[in-house]
Amino acid sequence: MNLIRLAADDMAMGGSDYMQAIMGFLPLVLMIALLYFFMIRPQKKRDKEEREMRNSIQVGDEISTIGGFIGKVVSVKDDVLTIETSNDRTKLRIYRWAIRGKEAAPGDKVEAPKE
Repeated sequence: MNLIRLAADDMAMGGSDYMQAIMGFLPLVLMIALLYFFMIRPQKKRDKEEREMRNSIQVGDEISTIGGFIGKVVSVKDDVLTIETSNDRTKLRIYRWAIRGKEAAPGDKVEAPKE
């Protein structure tokens, strides 16, 4: 008789055990969602913008490299660019992934920081 009563009690508590298990995993799922929205998604967005910038480089653009060179693009072939770095026309061949960013052209106005 006690065995039957224990079995009935186990079946009645089965629903609450299920809810406890779900509530135990909820913080983990919440942390993974927050990690995605605050770390992974913004990084993917920055990577996409950087890739678009590198693919939009054309002959005549002034760029800076991750090594610190600043130069003007004189030719583009697939993933290799040739840049001219100084007045004596020193030319360097670099890979597209080595570009840090485009430099502002001398004629472009740079906005003053807002106070």
